[in-house]
Amino acid sequence: MRVLIVEDNPTNQRLLSNMLSGVAVCDIARDGQEGVEFYQKALTNNKPYDLICLDVMMPVMDGHKALAEIRRIEQENQVPPDRLVKILMTTAVNSPSSIDGARETGCDGYLVKPIRKVALYEELEQLELMDGV
Repeated sequence: MRVLIVEDNPTNQRLLSNMLSGVAVCDIARDGQEGVEFYQKALTNNKPYDLICLDVMMPVMDGHKALAEIRRIEQENQVPPDRLVKILMTTAVNSPSSIDGARETGCDGYLVKPIRKVALYEELEQLELMDGV
């Protein structure tokens, strides 16, 4: 599985990367704009990500804007529905408006920090990205 972690905090970058190390190859982007650039490059090179873990509160471009931009790029490139990247919002923001906004924009899941490995793996199973853990 190919995963893009979009997170501005180095500790959270390492935490997610370590949690996923046994089941995925991870790239790390430091903000939403860099995340969108990584996603576009992977799509262009025909090596798309299976999952993006996307923080909400980041400098340059926040997670909600990055999510919208990634979904726009998929639409523009006519990515078939069964090939859309799965996107998990990973954030300390546990507000209904943030969760609803992310879901309306097209996120597939929402994990509130601190992220537990069990919760992350449950989300991966629900998204059919891995079999029973």
